Amino acid sequence: MSKFSRRLPHAETNAISAAIAAGAAAGTVVDLTESNPTAAGFTYPADLLARLADGAGLTYTPSPLGLFEARRAVAEDAARRGALVDPGHVVLSASSSESYGWLFKLLCDPGDAVLVPRPSYPLFEHLTRFEGVQTVPYDLEHYGRWRIDFAAIAAAPEATRAVLVVSPNNPTGSYISAAELERLTVVCRDRGWALIVDEVFADYPLDTTSPITDIAAAAADVLTFSLGGASKSLGLPQVKLGWIVVGGPDAARDAALGALELIADTYLSVSTPVQLAAPDLLTRGAEIRHQIQKRTQSNLTRARTITAANPACEVLAAEGGWSAVVRVPATRAEEQLVLDLLQRERILVHPGFFFDFPHEAFIVVSLLPAPDLFADAFARTVRLASS
Repeated sequence: MSKFSRRLPHAETNAISAAIAAGAAAGTVVDLTESNPTAAGFTYPADLLARLADGAGLTYTPSPLGLFEARRAVAEDAARRGALVDPGHVVLSASSSESYGWLFKLLCDPGDAVLVPRPSYPLFEHLTRFEGVQTVPYDLEHYGRWRIDFAAIAAAPEATRAVLVVSPNNPTGSYISAAELERLTVVCRDRGWALIVDEVFADYPLDTTSPITDIAAAAADVLTFSLGGASKSLGLPQVKLGWIVVGGPDAARDAALGALELIADTYLSVSTPVQLAAPDLLTRGAEIRHQIQKRTQSNLTRARTITAANPACEVLAAEGGWSAVVRVPATRAEEQLVLDLLQRERILVHPGFFFDFPHEAFIVVSLLPAPDLFADAFARTVRLASS
């Protein structure tokens, strides 16, 4: 909850936080906002992090863009998603949040703007503000599936330097379609913008049989940055490893890589042990991904079954990711529904306004919790929301 609480008005934050604290003290809160896979009951091999103890990590040889073997491992892993990536076009960071910070430093001066999707993950507002950059939202509109509002893209201010896409989006679960990506590329080329594509959830398709899972930067003809990381791809947020694949016309790509090398050299934030372990982790991560994929698909199916018996609520299409958006009756404010769930049922969910949904009433639930726990809590959530 910590990353999101700052978006709430102060009184609402206090009320929800107090209810969470009361339930937590009683040991009874069921967290349907859980986004930490290591707390969701998955089975991790006991020796999965053994390579972090590699004795080679006792020698420090700084490499701003990342050790070549680790960058090559990221490039080779990209082939799993049908992309051909040159290791020389990979930049390692400590997290996708750090990747964003570096890209905003690279692309923007203070006062410049980046376009960000709405609804979406609320951390962008803070990451841009830390760099003195403005966020200008463009809407994702729901017509059976979520689609980009290109009229909002066309109306972007002159100070815009980049457009940010999250595919699949968190929390809507929508992948950018091939047609939308092509259209955005044309806009970026005409306006001189860069394209930032956050692909951290791309390994987790749900409702779609043909997601856009290849890496956008690998075949881009405008300056494009594709973001990934161990937090989602490997289910290992604690190892602190992210990456950026840089693509586009040779001159623009190489200039960006040169500037990113300077930025990364200023911080040198990626640990040597995790870089040495990266090839092994990327190979063995398939085991964790499989568990997460099976769990999220199972919980989405359970959610649909439960709402079928409670037609006042609807689980919206979720093409990928770890979340489900539920449209609920607008008989009470989202804030009140969240508080009622906490106080009466000891269940925590996200209200739609955390993610800047354009209107009420929506809630967002994580698909990570253990299946029986999820099914029971979700059924109680739907019953209360429908009452």
